[in-house]
Amino acid sequence: MSHLFSTYLRWEIEPIEAWGSYLKSKDGTQYLDFTSGIGVCNLGHKPPSVKKAVEKQLNQFWHVSNLYESSSQELAALKLANASGLDYVFFSNSGAEANEAAIKLARKATGKSKVITFHQSFHGRTFAAMSATGQEKIKEGYGPLLDTFIHAPFNDLEYISSIMDYSIAAVMIEVVQGEGGVYVGTQDFLKGVERLCKQYGALLIIDEIQTGIGRTGENFAYQHFQINPDIVTVAKGLASGFPIGAVIGKSHLASVFGPGSHGSTFGGNPISIAAAIATMDEVFKRDFLQIVKEKGAYLIGNLQRDLSQTSLVRDVRGMGMIIGIELNHKAQAYIKELQNYNLLVLPAGEKVIRLLPPLTASKEEMDQAVSRITHILSAIEIGERHPIQPY
Repeated sequence: MSHLFSTYLRWEIEPIEAWGSYLKSKDGTQYLDFTSGIGVCNLGHKPPSVKKAVEKQLNQFWHVSNLYESSSQELAALKLANASGLDYVFFSNSGAEANEAAIKLARKATGKSKVITFHQSFHGRTFAAMSATGQEKIKEGYGPLLDTFIHAPFNDLEYISSIMDYSIAAVMIEVVQGEGGVYVGTQDFLKGVERLCKQYGALLIIDEIQTGIGRTGENFAYQHFQINPDIVTVAKGLASGFPIGAVIGKSHLASVFGPGSHGSTFGGNPISIAAAIATMDEVFKRDFLQIVKEKGAYLIGNLQRDLSQTSLVRDVRGMGMIIGIELNHKAQAYIKELQNYNLLVLPAGEKVIRLLPPLTASKEEMDQAVSRITHILSAIEIGERHPIQPY
């Protein structure tokens, strides 16, 4: 009997070791891991530079309090500010906490309460973040949620124009909807939303929890579109697996989050901050990001080419190293078959296989993944169970 709440539909895989793009399970099976801990291990598992930084901090201290000065938090905040073009940072423990803080910041700064979010969006499972999320399955059974969120169709600028007015505190948007199905915002839509925010005095919040820290080939995904947000949230890839989140905001918001206005006991933990600094030192290099763009184009292009004749596949889309393969059937059975073929991938919505490989994955590893995906999707139909020989 397990004493864990069954909040996760767990795979029958227990990891005991991981390195680079690979994960080894308790039964000795070695997997090519194209989940990266759901977009967390952007530098692969156990990157040496991050390990070194964490070990150094472990020998100094693990926790004190945010009542003390912290030069390491200051350095991490500076790196985020420089990478984003924004000014001030608050550190939390997770993406959901970062989004909660962003919502609080926007409401307090504007004196307004309504926030527009989008269908298929995912902003977290805490109460406000869950209310903001545009997926009903996340909300089932929890009773009345916050009624200040307005959910709109994604990539529909005409609809947003019809509901936007001076009562809106903020628009909160993912440039690429990761959990919702890997839907990429269009240039016209994203720039149009930015324009409407300025017109009506609303703040623009970009949720970069899954797409930030180099995942798309820029520091942040919104930078592909020359957008100038007021608030950016980040978490997953920031510290290579150590728990952390952050809210990054413009200078005009500094006075809103003054002493006592918000806080977190563990936010900006010294070990997580050390990991974040080491991670950013590698990811925020222009040469590194250019290679990520090239790898992403290579992987998407090869998938589109090799899956183009597979009737099961409706679409292959993405940006950089976040990629969705939309099927004509539910994806879960195919994800399981890919595990049998020693490849780990993720769902995104009901019918999408999502790939989040390490940004450090080699072309050879990407070729292996494309080969295995093509084999499974070409050989198996829903309801059939052909024996697949593992690698």
